[in-house]
Amino acid sequence: MQTPALIHHVFFWLKNPGSAEDQAAIVAGLETLRAIPEIRQLYIGVPAATEKRDVVDDSYAVSELMIFDSEADQAVYQHHPIHQAFIERCGHLWARVQVYDTVPA
Repeated sequence: MQTPALIHHVFFWLKNPGSAEDQAAIVAGLETLRAIPEIRQLYIGVPAATEKRDVVDDSYAVSELMIFDSEADQAVYQHHPIHQAFIERCGHLWARVQVYDTVPA
C-alpha cells in the first residue's frame, strides 16, 4: 500500500451532548463524503469504551480520519460540493470541531 501524503483527522463535539440522534446525523453526513474521489480512505468512529486514563480524551461525539495521496487532493476535498453540503447540512449540530492534519514521519 502506498504511504499516505496527508492524514486528516477531525473531531466533532455536539451542541447537544449525548444526543444519539445528532451523533447519528453527523455519522450519516460523513458517510456521504465517501463519494469524493480524492479521499483514498475514510474511517468514521465514536469514542471507544477503553480504560479511562488522564491522557485519553473521549469528550468528542464523532471523529473521522481521512487519508489522501497528496496535499492537493486534500485541498480539492475541502472545496468539493459534497463536503460543502455536509457542512451546510450538519454544521448546526456541532459546537466544536478540531482538525489534526499530519504527514507520515
